[in-house]
Amino acid sequence: VAFVVCRSLEGLKTFSYLEELILDNNLLGNDLLLPRLPHLHTLTLNKNQISFQRNTCKILLDHLAEVVPSLQYLSLLGNVACPNELVSKDKDEDDYQRYRYFVLHKLTNLKFLDTRKVTKSEREEALVRGAFMKVVKPK
Repeated sequence: VAFVVCRSLEGLKTFSYLEELILDNNLLGNDLLLPRLPHLHTLTLNKNQISFQRNTCKILLDHLAEVVPSLQYLSLLGNVACPNELVSKDKDEDDYQRYRYFVLHKLTNLKFLDTRKVTKSEREEALVRGAFMKVVKPK
């Protein structure tokens, strides 16, 4: 469903056995609501409108943890929420690593985040400090 300029995913509820979902290059934001997809293991949301504004990304990640419990691969590249130094010059590897800890804290079953495999040490750090690693912009 990439490059279709989706804003709603209501029709997906009829595909409860869906395993992979590519939603790249749409207009999906933090208000994204997926139906329960218990078999979904791969979700890519690259180049959408997902950000870390206020508490909304936390809510989105909590929603994903609830409705896609089998999720193992998630990619958020090209969204403001994913602070990538290749996309934004004011972001660095430390910003990206904090983002990874925060996402891994929320989605504990992930094996890959964006293009990188989740390491054992990353998972351990995410469990201990992930809740405090939300990337925020100074006012």
